[in-house]
Amino acid sequence: MHPLIPTVEDLAADAVTHHYDDMIAPSGLTNMLGTVRVDHDLTALSAVQFPPVSQGLTQTAVLFVDGRLFASYGVPVTHEWRPDRVVRRATVGELEIETTTVCVPGRTAVAIDIAVRNTGERTREVRIGLSAAARVTRSAAAWLDAESPSERDSVLVDGDRLVFAAEDDAAWSVQGLVGGSAALSGVADASAGSATPEFDVGIGGNGRGGDLAVTLSVPAGGAERTGYVQAVGLSEAEAAETWTAVAADVPGAVRAAAEFWNRQLRAAFDPDDDEFSGALPVLETASAPLRRLYWWAVLGVIWFRRDFAGNVLGRSYDTLMPNYWGTTTFIWDYSLSSVSHALLDPAEMRTQVRHWISLDIHSHFGTSSLTGGPVGRWYSVNDYAMTRLVHDYVRFTGDAAFLDEVVADETIAASVRHWATAWKDLRQDSALADYGEIDNLLECVSSYTHEVAGLNAANVWSMRTAADLADLQGDETASARLRAEADALLPAVIDRYLPGTGVFTAGQPDGTRLPVRHCYDFSVVGTTIADDLAPSVRDEMVAFFQRELQTENWMRALSPWDPDASYSVRPDHQWNGAYPAWPADAGRALAALGAPGVLTDWIEGLSRTANQGPMGQAHFVEEAVPGIHGGARKAPPQLPYIIDWACSSSGAWIELVIEALFGISVAADGTVRAAGCVAALDPHALLRGLRVGTRTYDIDASGGITEAPGR
Repeated sequence: MHPLIPTVEDLAADAVTHHYDDMIAPSGLTNMLGTVRVDHDLTALSAVQFPPVSQGLTQTAVLFVDGRLFASYGVPVTHEWRPDRVVRRATVGELEIETTTVCVPGRTAVAIDIAVRNTGERTREVRIGLSAAARVTRSAAAWLDAESPSERDSVLVDGDRLVFAAEDDAAWSVQGLVGGSAALSGVADASAGSATPEFDVGIGGNGRGGDLAVTLSVPAGGAERTGYVQAVGLSEAEAAETWTAVAADVPGAVRAAAEFWNRQLRAAFDPDDDEFSGALPVLETASAPLRRLYWWAVLGVIWFRRDFAGNVLGRSYDTLMPNYWGTTTFIWDYSLSSVSHALLDPAEMRTQVRHWISLDIHSHFGTSSLTGGPVGRWYSVNDYAMTRLVHDYVRFTGDAAFLDEVVADETIAASVRHWATAWKDLRQDSALADYGEIDNLLECVSSYTHEVAGLNAANVWSMRTAADLADLQGDETASARLRAEADALLPAVIDRYLPGTGVFTAGQPDGTRLPVRHCYDFSVVGTTIADDLAPSVRDEMVAFFQRELQTENWMRALSPWDPDASYSVRPDHQWNGAYPAWPADAGRALAALGAPGVLTDWIEGLSRTANQGPMGQAHFVEEAVPGIHGGARKAPPQLPYIIDWACSSSGAWIELVIEALFGISVAADGTVRAAGCVAALDPHALLRGLRVGTRTYDIDASGGITEAPGR
């Protein structure tokens, strides 16, 4: 019997063993109130963020064993990630040290259970020391940079704890070892008369505030343990109370984290559980690769739910963690998981979409859950993304009345029509829209600029989709006009195709056309206008993908045969890797272009990449960096890669399973059809409990659709 609902054990990453500063992306943890980065040594943490308290990438709890920096021993460290915890272990001489780190459920705190085992023949006195720092602050504004705000803190000793405070006393961090001691470090400013000595700031923004230590008497063949807790708060009393409560039972916090995450995983598939306002369908399959990819995708969506106090939307879904853009939801990335949000948490999706409509989507790439305000510059994809969001929300929820609601002085239906036709105002000297420069598009592909094929194909799709929604409202005049405009634009998009190559050109302001061998054109053209392409064009596009982009377990975003492949090494959009939604979207394009067998043959290799926790902002192809246990390696956050450990657009893989593998098509009016290719993986596969409007359906591998009673 194959399991239907995953547990934290089912989603555990492969154990990874490494040495100091190997090419391993530090993992993250969350309790949906905040996030933490779990660093390479056995106890070190960075970026402990619980909005509205932030502290940049500040590192703390760096380990010393018997007075010596642990990293300097040069021993290998093994990390084992699960949704609820990270276990780190290493051996130093006769000492086996194992730590278990969790984000404590319901608390603005991180806890580490530290166990030391003595394999020697006599009792050992072992001194465990942690170098502690904090740069907590509460910014009055949104977190407008990739790295969250931080500031120089003051620090003092409070018994066995160190207490860090922002200059205005609006943010606090309390850190300590259970049963240990605390002392200020030698670099703290202990000037005479200073009640709260300040510490200096070192390279990289860190500062040594003090030292935490405990001496454990570990019997021969036995073990002893202690625990580290960092609690943050908006007042000293709040942070201290949280620290005391967690430190009283660190092993209990570890158990609670497992219970919390198993509850979230169950709730994601249970429409009667109020953790989410909807539910995802349950996959029944004997195909381990298919099941693994689906569960991986589900985790990668719920992983980004944020319910912290002060969230102006009540609930939101962040885009990246644990390093960059905390509290920011990008329109583009959210749209890549659009179907997932419509099914899993439609109430949150409704609120988020309404909020974006209330702002000018042509002036930012996302919004802050701290202030509701805009963050960043305009992304060219925004009109397409917003059209997709409204369409998916309406067709899966059946909430057609949403289109009649008035936001920002016009109905949502009118907003959709504006987005679908906004391309007209971007035209220069051709029939196609000019989508601007590199920073408005892929950021690290200098040739993918201006009149790009993908977004212009998306304009055809958007006008047709707006027409479908107009039909739903009975507005035949608007529908006919939009379809006619889509048909009129289509030839100009197809004209950008280079016969025999499988690729399209990007028109430049001087009239030249640059061939661009990027996956975004392949995926967006393939998922928006595949039926309008000649069979030879579809075949050539598939051949291009197989020849230049596809790898066994991942893909290249840009062909290494493209001249721009020398421009950047950022692996989310370049030759050396791909952003996590790109393989999923490429898979949908393969199915739409008439090559479902290429997709199903790829699934087993892709599933091996689901072995390092939630999918990263980018994974390397193995020509660039060797993989990890058969999976494409996550890219790290340091320069020149600047890639985060996890990214919310993993919901694109849920759409891959539902709409490409099972071939499920849901029209704007809720009509459901199915004709997929999943039988090649498992002829008995079944997707149970797909909610469309007020009805629930089971879909089998043959395309059979059965209306099911409510679950």
